[in-house]
Amino acid sequence: EKRFRDTVITNIPHDQAMTMSGTIQKFGFLLLMMMATSYYSWKEAMNMGENLMGMVLGGAIGGLIVAIIIAFKKDWAPYLAPVYALLEGLFIGAVSAMYESAFPGLVLNAVGLTFGVGIAMYLLFTFRIIRATEKFKSIIISATMGIAIFYFLSWILGMFGFHGLTSIMNDNGMMGIGISLFIVIIAALNLILDFDMIEKASEYGAPKHMEWYGAFG
Repeated sequence: EKRFRDTVITNIPHDQAMTMSGTIQKFGFLLLMMMATSYYSWKEAMNMGENLMGMVLGGAIGGLIVAIIIAFKKDWAPYLAPVYALLEGLFIGAVSAMYESAFPGLVLNAVGLTFGVGIAMYLLFTFRIIRATEKFKSIIISATMGIAIFYFLSWILGMFGFHGLTSIMNDNGMMGIGISLFIVIIAALNLILDFDMIEKASEYGAPKHMEWYGAFG
């Protein structure tokens, strides 16, 4: 919040300040871009195009690199957020097609649940049923970092033939289901942090480029 208060002191003109409506419009634009490349890679994957793995790896790795850059260079978000959306679309469409081929009907359910969780989190935040207190933020950020480290270790160990951590996550027993449920809950609660950031930045008159950063988040 301090960085947003400092921004107000610089007396940014109203037409150059971040707004909630502007962020929502840019989010809609990024969503359409992602859907466009998702549709393209979905069709390619369903037709078993030769560049299938290129879209998966290019979208995943490229999207990760762009996301890291945006995280450190927020003022670059107006230029890089659309690139991120396009790359994520390539990845999501191709991977979704692969899962749909193996488990028919899975993707439709996943998309529906994703939008459902997003709307539910927004309502919980809007009606202040869940509040983004400093303690809440520290818990969610710590848990998210822990999950990221867990995935990173399982990936590294898997390269050396040790798949113990991966087996735990993919286990159909109570432990595997419990871990998956915990990860889903933490991922959903991260949306509260995004909504809080957008709201606070808008209230304190953050620069216009923060609309793109909020939409990217």
